[in-house]
Amino acid sequence: MARESAVDLLDDEDKQWLNTWFKDKGFCGYEEIANILQERGYNISKSSVHRYGQKLEQKLAAVQASTQAAILIADAAPDDGDQRSAAVLSLVQTELFNALIALQQANEEDANPAKRLALIASCSKGIAEITKASVNQKKWQLEVQDKVEKAAKAVEKIAKKGGLSNETATEIRKQILGIAD
Repeated sequence: MARESAVDLLDDEDKQWLNTWFKDKGFCGYEEIANILQERGYNISKSSVHRYGQKLEQKLAAVQASTQAAILIADAAPDDGDQRSAAVLSLVQTELFNALIALQQANEEDANPAKRLALIASCSKGIAEITKASVNQKKWQLEVQDKVEKAAKAVEKIAKKGGLSNETATEIRKQILGIAD
C-alpha cells in the first residue's frame, strides 16, 4: 500500500486553502506554497505540493474535458428518449456486478475480513444507488411517454374538430407518438 503523502496529512482547513490557491492562482508557486505550509507547522516539500498540484490539475482537466464532450454530444445527437443514460446505468450495473463476483471469488486466505466487508458494503451501496437511478430513469420515461400520449390525443381531437379527416388526425397522432418510441 502506498504511503500517505504530506498533503494528505493537512487538516481540512489547510487543504481547502491549498485547493483554493490552485483554483484562484493557477497551478504554480509550489515553493511559495510549501513555505506557507511550513510556516503553518507542516513538514512538506515543494515536490509534494507539486505532485499534489499535478494530480489535482489532471483531475480538473479530465472533468472539464468530460463536461465539454457531454455538451458536444448532447448538441450533436439529442437523446429525447434518454437512451444514453439507460446505457450508462446498464454499463455501471454490469461493472458493479462483475466487481462483486470477483470479490466473492477472491481467495479467502488473502483477504482481510474487515477490508473485504468494507468492499462488499461499498459495492452494495453503489448497486443500491445505481438501481435507484435506474428506477428513476424508467419512471421519468413512463411519465414522458404518458404526457406524449395525452398530447397526441388532444391534438387528434383538435384536428378532428378543425375539420381534418380521421386519416389525417390519426397520422398526426402517429407522428407525435413516434417521438416517444
